[in-house]
Amino acid sequence: MKIRRLLFLHSLFTLLVLGAASKFAKAQETRTFTLEEVVQHAKNNSAYALRIKTIKENSYWQYRLFKSNYNPQLRLTGTIPQYYQSYNQITQPDGSIEFLEVKQNLMDLGLGLEQVIGATGGTVSVNTSTNRFDNFLAFPGEPQTQYSGVPVSVALQQPIFAYNRFKWEKKIEPLLYEESKREYVADMEGVSVYVTQLYFDYLIAQVNAEIATTNLKNTEDIFSIEKKRNEMGVTPEDELLQIELQVLNAQQARAEAQLSLEKTAFAMNSFIGLNQSSKLNLVSPVDIPDFEVDVDRAIELAFQNRAEAIGFDRQKAVAESQVAQAKGDRFQVLLNARYGYNNAALNFPDLYQNPNTQALVSLGLSVPILDWGRNKARMSMALANQELVEYTVDQQLINFQQEVFTQVKTFIMIKDRLNVSKVSDDVAQRRYDIALRRYQTGNVTITNLNIAQNEKDSNKRAFYTSLQDFWVAYYELRALTLYDFENETLLYRPELD
Repeated sequence: MKIRRLLFLHSLFTLLVLGAASKFAKAQETRTFTLEEVVQHAKNNSAYALRIKTIKENSYWQYRLFKSNYNPQLRLTGTIPQYYQSYNQITQPDGSIEFLEVKQNLMDLGLGLEQVIGATGGTVSVNTSTNRFDNFLAFPGEPQTQYSGVPVSVALQQPIFAYNRFKWEKKIEPLLYEESKREYVADMEGVSVYVTQLYFDYLIAQVNAEIATTNLKNTEDIFSIEKKRNEMGVTPEDELLQIELQVLNAQQARAEAQLSLEKTAFAMNSFIGLNQSSKLNLVSPVDIPDFEVDVDRAIELAFQNRAEAIGFDRQKAVAESQVAQAKGDRFQVLLNARYGYNNAALNFPDLYQNPNTQALVSLGLSVPILDWGRNKARMSMALANQELVEYTVDQQLINFQQEVFTQVKTFIMIKDRLNVSKVSDDVAQRRYDIALRRYQTGNVTITNLNIAQNEKDSNKRAFYTSLQDFWVAYYELRALTLYDFENETLLYRPELD
């Protein structure tokens, strides 16, 4: 029995160890990504992208709320019930005061259909209402319950010469919503820009780690060769010590490169939403898309697609609305009109039998006679603000064009520089390979080999830095124009939103 129990525990322990090892292996599984895949993964899963999507959704519901203001509103109002019991002070005909008990109940219920008149800023409504009054202490012969109501009435409330917020909201809110949709696409391209920077930070760290590993191996091989030459009396002791020091430095460089790789991997995984234990293998995007960018075309696309182009018109519309509001606040005139029927009865059905006509027309005025220049100051401030907005928008237009112009020119320059750095990297690599072979045959000194190695490493890093600059500039150009120049497609199309 003891043997079986021991075998069982051993088997269980083995299964647990194998399961833990399997989980660890899966956690350490290396995942390979291209730049395009990482960008898409970040757009789908990163916390920043989810925040952008939430902002877009909020803008959508804000726009829906604005649209609902112009739809008919059916509203039910009422008090059910309002019960009241107390001793009240009642003045008698002879002037004396008597305290009498009151026990009453009042209920009212109303239903109204209201519609905003966007063109004038008024509201029109159709209403019906019913009231019921119960006197629980009615004297004998007096009715305990009474009804009153309005079977139907039509009401109009119309400000005259006032600021019409519905008119201006109808002009401004669609611009704000259109801005939000374009800002969403631009912000998503901003995610592409940021994750591209992270991608190349990791990729450069990955390249540095590969360079450090290769240099360490080569330095160790050189040290072995020089050690044999030292034993043969060819290499002096001080040169051997110098090479040994290079080996130690190469070991330190590899350790630092590995630490940098882990740090950049942590930043990448955190942003795009991967498990921190995931190991990455990033593919170098050396295949450069072949397309030309025209400055005038890029500026045209930016004005056609960017949210800023809508924002310029929206800022001017807001300034105009503020001027209109200042004009409307100088004095207030309000027209109220109501026409319908009302009635009172002891029984509810009798309310609708021969109701009486109910009519109301009122015109309210509020005109300042002496305001010590308040209206003039408010109007002047609104006009000055409108002028300031116009000048500001004009400057923003210039800055906007300049930004697109600079980005296009920078992109073209980076693309040309990338081609040069690619050739330099290839030349430096070939030179180092030749120098290494010549060194192994004794035809090149260690100093010349070190120079070739340093040039190889610096040109390799310069190439990947230029590659990073190109792809970052590529996505920045997409974000500025909301246009994919490689595939010649718009990144935002209103008809598909």
